[in-house]
Amino acid sequence: MGAVEALFASGRVVDIALALMALEALGLWAYRRAQGRSFPLADIAWNLGAGACLLLALRAALTGAGWPWIALFLTVALVAHIGDFRRRLAAR
Repeated sequence: MGAVEALFASGRVVDIALALMALEALGLWAYRRAQGRSFPLADIAWNLGAGACLLLALRAALTGAGWPWIALFLTVALVAHIGDFRRRLAAR
């Protein structure tokens, strides 16, 4: 098994993506703090939350978790996506 294939089969590729998302959130928080203004953190929280849940659903599928776990992560991703969408509509 190749290194890339093992990365996907073990679900570690999702761990890497989640770590990068955490770094992105930290960077955005630091940027906001340094500027003293910018975008509301709640906006990125909803967006990153939806993306993180989709990644967790992918990890569950790659590692052979049961369908209830995949369904749970997809449902939470949907809730976060709806929350993000509602905030964007309210901002108009």
